[in-house]
Amino acid sequence: MKRILVVEDESHLAQGIRFNLEAEGYCVETTERGEDATQWLLEEKRSFDALVLDVMLPGKDGFTVAHELRQARNYIPLLMLTARGRPEDVLKGFESGADDYLPKPFNLAILIARIGSLLRRKSWFADQKEPDKAELSETCSFDGITIDFQKLQLRSADQTYQLTLMEVELLRYFVKNSGRPVSRKEILENVWNLREDTDTRAIDNFIVRLRRYIEPEPGKPRYLITIRGLGYQFIADQTESLRT
Repeated sequence: MKRILVVEDESHLAQGIRFNLEAEGYCVETTERGEDATQWLLEEKRSFDALVLDVMLPGKDGFTVAHELRQARNYIPLLMLTARGRPEDVLKGFESGADDYLPKPFNLAILIARIGSLLRRKSWFADQKEPDKAELSETCSFDGITIDFQKLQLRSADQTYQLTLMEVELLRYFVKNSGRPVSRKEILENVWNLREDTDTRAIDNFIVRLRRYIEPEPGKPRYLITIRGLGYQFIADQTESLRT
């Protein structure tokens, strides 16, 4: 049974989330304090399969919790709940290490679907036995940069970056579609299984982060370029790549 940790200080909302997730067969633990989340996950090493984390919490807020988890190399799949989907909250959440976000108020069915999607992504990267998932253990190398899709890492000559599930899935999609323009709408639907009404600026923020990892000059991208009015295109000579 998958175990979910919900950190939400609005008790009625926390209980509603818990009730619905338990109805779906999950084991759920809740707390209203960010301090509990870091203590349970980092100090006590409790095992959870996913984390639902509200931004606005008393004491240690959701951004701080996410940042501390990632700094400690804890890469639990993390869904962040943001206030009204404000772009600044979404951007800060992703910068802190969130894998997905959901603006309040939200439909509980959508929350459950998002959690299920995060758990499936985690299992894809952990499972190397299924033939149709074998490609996920491959690497892609170009110009001294190596992306390890199984370890969720990007390595250059002098640095290693630990990536989130969301970053890895986006990079993997660009690599598999190298040389072809990819629209923001396509990314939403095919990479993250999100609705069209999701704020596409979140994608642009991810691109900024990925360029910091792979571009010698992020302000003058060579590999991950912008296609005006459409989206983005990945261009690189790959010495190793995902199997197609």
